[in-house]
Amino acid sequence: MKKSIYGLLVIVAGCCYMATAQAQSVKRHKKWKLTWSDEFNYTGLPDSTKWGYQTGKSGWGNNELQFYTAADTNNAKVENGNLYITARNSGSGDHQYTSARMTTQHKGDWKYGKLEVKAKLPKGRGLWPAIWMLPTGNEYGGWPESGEIDVMEHVGYMKDSIFGSLHSKTYNHIIGTQKTKGIFIKNPYDKFHVYAVEWTPDHITFLLDGKVYYQVANEHKGHEGWPFDKKFYLLLNVAVGGNWGGKEGVDETVFPAAMQIDYVRMYDMADQ
Repeated sequence: MKKSIYGLLVIVAGCCYMATAQAQSVKRHKKWKLTWSDEFNYTGLPDSTKWGYQTGKSGWGNNELQFYTAADTNNAKVENGNLYITARNSGSGDHQYTSARMTTQHKGDWKYGKLEVKAKLPKGRGLWPAIWMLPTGNEYGGWPESGEIDVMEHVGYMKDSIFGSLHSKTYNHIIGTQKTKGIFIKNPYDKFHVYAVEWTPDHITFLLDGKVYYQVANEHKGHEGWPFDKKFYLLLNVAVGGNWGGKEGVDETVFPAAMQIDYVRMYDMADQ
């Protein structure tokens, strides 16, 4: 998401609507222990002991249009057992579009585990919701050297697809080598789906509603291809426009538009 320019998704164009045969052959860790979660069983602002915010309007490496706010219930609010991250259009000015970019950095940072996020996605051309992870310490350097895990990305003009991706120094979109796969999803807007990754020292596995659709193996050739041996934190956001999200423009009639999240759960690797 941070540096994602997916307008030329040649690599995944042929597989966006296919179920994967990998589901029958992937290697997976069998046991997980819940270590961190937010069930959103409260009302008001998100729990400040678990969530922080990245703020401002900088384009975020993708020419995005939104201004991210902090602790503003117009853009991030918990009610009725769900978190709502809402993109809004004020109609004019430098802060025409507002949204939230929530993170667990220094409040939830993990090395390996299973992440599950149950969510409904916002509907509308020009919207770009994402569930993803970035390195807490950037020990291997700035993006993409220290890695990025895109658990789920969706762009509004591709109504029936979601994407899972990994970025590293060796494998990233700048040089056309990113590890990525798109998959068909039925009714992402009116029905909750569970977006997940299982992250071990040897594999990162992407799942939709408990079914594997993609797995990337550690080639054990150093951090240039596998920087995923350090702590990462979670980000949740709804972007507006951008190189990928805004490729076919922004429908001004879709606002306000919210990503609705039922829960976030992080599991540690338990002994087999």
